[in-house]
Parts: sequence; C-alpha cells; structure tokens
Amino acid sequence: MASKAAQKRLTKEFVAMQKDPPPFIWAVPDEKNILTWNYIIRGPPDSPFAGGEFHGVLLFPPEYPFKPPGIKMLTPSGRFHPDKKICFSMSDFHPGSWNPAWSVATILTGLLSFMLSDEMTTGSVNANDAQKRQFASKSHAWNLKHPKFTEAFPEYCTQFAKAVPNMGEQRPTQPSQTTLPLLLHSSLPLHPLLALQTRYQYHLPGLVRKQRRQMMLLLGRLKQRYPGDKFCGINGGGEF
Repeated sequence: MASKAAQKRLTKEFVAMQKDPPPFIWAVPDEKNILTWNYIIRGPPDSPFAGGEFHGVLLFPPEYPFKPPGIKMLTPSGRFHPDKKICFSMSDFHPGSWNPAWSVATILTGLLSFMLSDEMTTGSVNANDAQKRQFASKSHAWNLKHPKFTEAFPEYCTQFAKAVPNMGEQRPTQPSQTTLPLLLHSSLPLHPLLALQTRYQYHLPGLVRKQRRQMMLLLGRLKQRYPGDKFCGINGGGEF
C-alpha cells in the first residue's frame, strides 16, 4: 500500500505528465494501484528504434520518493529482456545513487537515454541495429495482442502506432524541471538526447480534450480511493 507521501507525489507527477510530457514518452498510473505505472516509449528518429512503440511498467515502492522503482520493458526491443527488471542508475538495483528529486518523467527520460546507449547490464540484450529495427517494426502489433497494453492504453489500440503527445516538438528555453534533477545529480555521462534537453524545452501546444477528460476521470477515481488527499488542478488553480 502506498504511503501518503507516495500517493501525493505520484498524483502530482501524473498531472505534470499530462501537462508537460517529455519527448517520446507517455505514462499513466494504474487505476487500482497508484504504485504501478504503465509507460510507452516511442523510438526516436535516426535511432535503430525509430517507429517503435515500447510498453513497460514502473513498480514504485510504498516509500517512494525516498526509494527508487523497479523498471521493466514488456515489448521485445532488442535492447532489454522482456518482462525482466532493468539495472541502471535510476532503478531499484542502485538505491544508493537514487535522488528523491527525480520524477516519473526524469526516470523515463533516463531510461530512453540508456536504451539508446550500448551499455550492457542486468536485463540487457545484445542485438545488432538491424535486429532492433526489426523489433521496432513489429512492436505495435505485439502490443495489441497483450492485455496489459490494451487495458492501460485503449486509446493507443489503433491500426497503426499512434504518436504520443510529445514527439519531439521543441522551442528554445531554459532547462525543464524534468531534466534539471537528472543533470544536477547524475554522475553518468550524458547521452546527446539529454544534452539537447539542457538547451531546449520540448513543447506541446495543449492537451486535446479527449486526453483531458481521461485525466480528470482518472483523478476522480484517485480522489475516491484516497479521500483524505488534496490534488492539484491541472492548471495549477487550486485543489481538485
């Protein structure tokens, strides 16, 4: 069961994800358990994963944000073993390097950066670029056959892979709050994608009404489940 601190923090992060999603990433909490999140990573252009749609889960401990989550990728990618925990600096394999300032968006941005690297670790697969491209081409069809994906992302169960809200739109600005904790506290070399984020804020003009309705419905369910908590409104204009 989630602690009150975890409930409050993860709810705020859900609102932040809806408002300002990081590039190539989308994530939502499970309606029945806020400690489990499903995510989609879209393969960036000019990478072996281009066009791919990779589904996975974040498994948060009740003590979050003071302890890191377990991280799995379920869709075969040629980079990670499906449904096995991934070892990298922001996962529960490395509690000593964890920083409570890191968020869902930070974790998944770090995972994407790690995915684009060639570093081998627990949970990694040693596939060549041609094999990765083949996995990417089959990823959406694979996702559509698996209930965990279809239940978590019914709006993405389309004939062809659907774009996540932020597919890399960008405008010059200051480093985003998503990126700053990673840049300030990570001792690892930055992948070019993260270095680019220090100079650009990826921008989405606004939420489409359908996504907003879905978000408000999910917030309503969370409020019913955790009636003692206060939830921030999407526009920052008070409590929900």
